[in-house]
Amino acid sequence: MKQLEVNIMGQSYMLGCPEGGEARLLNVVGRVDDAMCKIREAGKVRSRDRIAVLAALNLAFDTPEQAATPMPDALSTAQSTTEDTIKLKHLLQRLDAALNSDDSLI
Repeated sequence: MKQLEVNIMGQSYMLGCPEGGEARLLNVVGRVDDAMCKIREAGKVRSRDRIAVLAALNLAFDTPEQAATPMPDALSTAQSTTEDTIKLKHLLQRLDAALNSDDSLI
């Protein structure tokens, strides 16, 4: 396994990478770095941990659901996708509210 040094939000990390996976890993690191920097630049969240969690949720939300789950029948897929989207939006709203109220503590 190859080791790559990458930077995310100005901090260096050594990551293991399978041979031939360097371009894919660098692409993913770029997406994570962009997501985290956007959250930090918005100014609402200062904690690196919280920025990482929000970035992970945002990236997971943007990932097509079909890549992670097998394909059931079309009707149940449409219903579960809509329900999951609503649940995830509510969760993100609750996280934003909690993080906004936590800003006064940081």
